[in-house]
Amino acid sequence: MANETNVATPKPTTLEGWVKLLDGVRLPVPQASHDRVCKALADNRSSLRDIADLMQDSPALALSVIREANRQTHGTMAAPAENLEVAITRLGLARTEELLARLPAMPESQIPVTLRQLQLISQHATQQANGFFAARLARLWQDIHWGSLLFLSPLWPLALTHPQLLEEWELRVIYKGESTRNVEKQLFGVPLLKIARKLVETWHLPIWVQQGYKLLLEEQRELVQVLRIARDVDHPLRQQNRLDDDPTLRRWLNQPANTVLLANGLALSAQQCWECPHSERWQYLTSLYLQMPMDELQQQLHQQAANSARQHARPDLWHPAVSLLWPWGTQRVPAGLLAAPAPTTEDLAKWRGHCAELLVEPSRFSNAMHLTHSARDALVACGMRRVMILMADRTHANLRVHQTAGLPKEAAGLNFVVSQSSVLQRLLAQQAQVRITPANNAQFSALLPPGLRAQFRGEHLLLRSLVNNGRVIMIVVADQGGGPFSDITVQAFGKTAQCIEKALHSFSHRGQ
Repeated sequence: MANETNVATPKPTTLEGWVKLLDGVRLPVPQASHDRVCKALADNRSSLRDIADLMQDSPALALSVIREANRQTHGTMAAPAENLEVAITRLGLARTEELLARLPAMPESQIPVTLRQLQLISQHATQQANGFFAARLARLWQDIHWGSLLFLSPLWPLALTHPQLLEEWELRVIYKGESTRNVEKQLFGVPLLKIARKLVETWHLPIWVQQGYKLLLEEQRELVQVLRIARDVDHPLRQQNRLDDDPTLRRWLNQPANTVLLANGLALSAQQCWECPHSERWQYLTSLYLQMPMDELQQQLHQQAANSARQHARPDLWHPAVSLLWPWGTQRVPAGLLAAPAPTTEDLAKWRGHCAELLVEPSRFSNAMHLTHSARDALVACGMRRVMILMADRTHANLRVHQTAGLPKEAAGLNFVVSQSSVLQRLLAQQAQVRITPANNAQFSALLPPGLRAQFRGEHLLLRSLVNNGRVIMIVVADQGGGPFSDITVQAFGKTAQCIEKALHSFSHRGQ
């Protein structure tokens, strides 16, 4: 395996680039799980089942062991390891311990939220799979269990390296209803399902996981046909007759491998709401697969969600079982559609401190970088999550990044040609402020450099030019993660800009 991938890794735009990046990521493991497994491995009384049961508490650990076992046996006559017990047997306890020693272990609270949220969905899917299918297909319970847990695993490293892309995908595709194809082309350069399938093949994950992605990518015609039948939920006899009339379609629907996809569809769609069209589609399909009335299916669905929440819920993660307590029809609103929280009292105290430093006379700053560093910290303290301070050259032909916060490392090396953007030309011509909102986003985004707009995805953005001695020398770009601004932060942004201008004036006149 490659070294742990830094979260600021440049974004690929090709299938090969994404697979190479994500295949090299070492997923972090919760320290508590890591310690328990290491202790069990060192205990001669621990059986393989005991060790496997402890490992599955950490989805990242389970994936790492199965991947490593299949990497070791790739090219041999051995079939891929479909579950943890087989994987541990093939690796042997010594090599399993060596693998654990290489994995990054850290307190659960320090593992990025986007990654933990996605793994929680996988655990919820496993609970649904076990509840609905494992008892009915008892001999296949291992395939159902591990296939369901690992189905979304190709997205786990993506949640670590580029969490903002997944968050934007969810906001735009699920909640705003934008075209999946257009959004994924813009965010990833290639369809997300193709990235996932290629990783599944590269990692030699269980065959049922591979079949699930094959269905989504290549068997959409059959899926649509079955869904049409599944929607006729009030006429079960007519449903059965339509399936009997098409034996090929009936066999396609009844494949045991479909249980993995159905369980993940139920869990993933429930993240939005229980009765939205996306969730209902997976409920109809599951109802038809199991020949179970919808009311009975929904009752079991909610019961399994509650069971999952008891085992896996965390205070800082969203579990859809919570919304079962809400009035029916209430939908969770993602953070990207809510106004950002106002800065705390502590944050505002820090902000005032930074502003006071900017206003000290004579200027306490030794150079421009020192000044803009303090300016950046003031903007972050007032609530901005992403900040870029651009400095104009003497001819106003180019804008070079001088400071950043909340952006990938490569953003610090960006340079923008002013003549290629009418918005930048306007901001450099005189003191001005541009506030991008959903109403004007399309208009202004088309007039900004693509490289700049790519750093600040979302529909809410502030750009402001700063003047010294009657001439614009700097532009500040900032947002609160792309969602609606807090009113207090917008007010503080304006006051911060004034403080920076005074600091620039004082700095330029130092020693006079």
